[in-house]
Amino acid sequence: MKTYVPMKQSLIALSVLSALSATSLPAMAQDNQNQKAEEKEQMEAIVVTGRSVSYANNAASAEMKKQQTSMTSALAMVDNLPGVLVNEGDPFGSDEWSTSISIRGFQLDLESQQIGMTVDGISNGNSNYGGGTKASRYIDTENLRGTEVSQGTSDISSRSNEALGGTLNFTTIRPAYEEQFTVSTTIGEHNAQKVYARYDTGEFAKDTFAWFSLSSQQNDDYMDGSATNTRDHAEGKIISRLGDVDLTGYFSYDDAQEYTYQRVYGLEQYEQNPNWDGLNENWTGIPQKDQYWREGWVTERENLFGYLKADFMLGEVDVSTNVYYHENEGIGKWLPPYVVDVTEDGAGNSHSELDSSSTAYGGSELGKIYFVNSDGQSLTPNPGCESSIAGADAKMDPGCYEQGAMPVSSHRHTHYEKQRYGVNADFVWDTTVAGMANTLRGGFWYEDYQRDEYRDFHKTIDASTNARPESNPYWVQYSREFPVETLMYYIEDELDAGFAKFRLGAKKFDVEVSKEDQFNPENNLEVSSDSDALLSAGFVAPLPVRGLELFGGYAENFAAIKDSVLEDNDRDVSSIEPETADNIDLGLRYSTPGFNASLTYYDITFENRITFISVEDADGIDYLEEAAGSYVNTGGVESSGIEASLDYNISNNWSVYVSYTKNDSTYEDEEFRGNTVLGSAQDMAVVSFDYTKEDFYAGLSTKYVGERYLDQANTQETDSYVVSDFYIGKTLYSDNDGAIDSLELSFTINNVFDEEYLGTIAPGAGWIGAPRTAALNAKLIF
Repeated sequence: MKTYVPMKQSLIALSVLSALSATSLPAMAQDNQNQKAEEKEQMEAIVVTGRSVSYANNAASAEMKKQQTSMTSALAMVDNLPGVLVNEGDPFGSDEWSTSISIRGFQLDLESQQIGMTVDGISNGNSNYGGGTKASRYIDTENLRGTEVSQGTSDISSRSNEALGGTLNFTTIRPAYEEQFTVSTTIGEHNAQKVYARYDTGEFAKDTFAWFSLSSQQNDDYMDGSATNTRDHAEGKIISRLGDVDLTGYFSYDDAQEYTYQRVYGLEQYEQNPNWDGLNENWTGIPQKDQYWREGWVTERENLFGYLKADFMLGEVDVSTNVYYHENEGIGKWLPPYVVDVTEDGAGNSHSELDSSSTAYGGSELGKIYFVNSDGQSLTPNPGCESSIAGADAKMDPGCYEQGAMPVSSHRHTHYEKQRYGVNADFVWDTTVAGMANTLRGGFWYEDYQRDEYRDFHKTIDASTNARPESNPYWVQYSREFPVETLMYYIEDELDAGFAKFRLGAKKFDVEVSKEDQFNPENNLEVSSDSDALLSAGFVAPLPVRGLELFGGYAENFAAIKDSVLEDNDRDVSSIEPETADNIDLGLRYSTPGFNASLTYYDITFENRITFISVEDADGIDYLEEAAGSYVNTGGVESSGIEASLDYNISNNWSVYVSYTKNDSTYEDEEFRGNTVLGSAQDMAVVSFDYTKEDFYAGLSTKYVGERYLDQANTQETDSYVVSDFYIGKTLYSDNDGAIDSLELSFTINNVFDEEYLGTIAPGAGWIGAPRTAALNAKLIF
């Protein structure tokens, strides 16, 4: 796909635009920076195509970025690429609870983390909801340089131990050569608003450039507008050359408060009202109903991340190395409709859990307290009373108690903390073997992190009137630490035989995972999650037709056992094995100016799939995780299919992009053998038309997603759906030496036709897809 933008000789123009694809056509030179009128006539062509490697890969284009608002998360940019399905329950991606990514039958969601994710090539620190961090936490959309998706057989150097089904690498922009100031503001439906500012320093010291940005955004939930999501973000990057060493420094700080949407259970509940997730706008004073009060479903997260990178030569060897640090802190909140009885206070005595000055540490539930009298003693419902509240029994219904009974409830807070640091190093040595060009590369990744998690319960001060909790918890259910140490190292050789390039490599993971119970050391657990030597091989062969090449690749992928597997105290982890996947890619790739296409066949064998029963189901939320089940290896998955993409410049102004995915992912375990993997679509297709003329641009993109199953038994099948995105914009340039260089106005509508559909799929349930949403952005460059 091709777009045209006025050419400016600045590093930011070159990097932001060209890096939006993995391969760019050479830009036409522009020597006179001061003649802005002439700059308007200069154009730079950007073409989206996969890199010439032995595995399938695609990159998000400039048009794909324009289809999304500046408030949208970085994850949404790759949804149109072949094989990829991204679902976010919130129109602006401000709810990780309802977010999922699916590639070739592999999932990244609440239940599974089977897709790798890196930021500037550095590990993101796992993508799970509880204590994990997706790329959207690190990068502001305006600072996103590009996103490359390696489906299945990813690069051997990828820094992730979750990459069973491929890797997503998100990269950040480089600083501009010249000093400039960028201000962007966005307004949209659902009270959406964002203010963003970035300052590019230009060369403030010899061969040294930097940028710094700040942003703040918010949007209400689209259901009833009763909860407001917020995000404050700071980010910066610096590059410098000291002697023969290129240095890059980067930092990111993110503070988000997200109100989550609730999943709907089964097609019957969805069809009753496809526009409501079951959460309530108002506080009723009845705990059984108020556990679904929207403002009580909230996640708060802070992330601080930074790295320092050095690139240099040692003789004939290119060396790249970096160190990084990441700190994560957050809370997930819920509203259990009771107070947990954890202390034996004696018959007839008031419950100590209702005393805000006392806290119990550890222990287990003795019972649940629903209604009490003025002395703090538990009450029992009237004999024979039947509850009038749907889904509740008599002990939860205030109508089943004598007058004067007082309801009690809790705030359940799960606290997450993580600190991790790591180091990466890679080398590339170009030489010759028997007169043939040869490249030897290798490297390692080491990371040490500790995730801390504890859960406490706070009594609601007066559950009959409002949701305010006591500041002091009445019970700390558990506190535990999870130290995890990871070492990955790899070696690969590529030989150019003229008629084809061949590569052969291997890598290995050594992962140690532990749990340290802060209340009872007898619950400590430790498991080694080491891989075998993971082989990787492939070839790229140019064919007689100019621009056409044949490629093929094989890779053994690996996902280490997650620390969440060790959470339960009575869990036997001795028999659990890490997940593995053998990936094969075979395809054709064609690239010429104005026309690019790719076709890939893939076959994947996924073994030792680790599954877990959710703590939430249609009968209610298991706040104490009393029936949490266990993690077990339950066989595997076989996936095969075809991915195709094409982008073509119809004329100087019009271009079209098409992608199609045919995927067949089935379970291989005994119980569900042959059934389609839940949440995976067998057919997906995208058609995008984009128009550019001088400073004006517009486009319409439509994606079709086929039927998917809600359950492993394949008894509930969702309808297919079609979602379209529209964008239009214009850039105005100053014709003089005034303060403003340019003003860009853009208007975006996502889900143009307001399609009703289920987005993210979880076992037996799904999240309602985001409705039609419009947003307007104005960007000024000084």
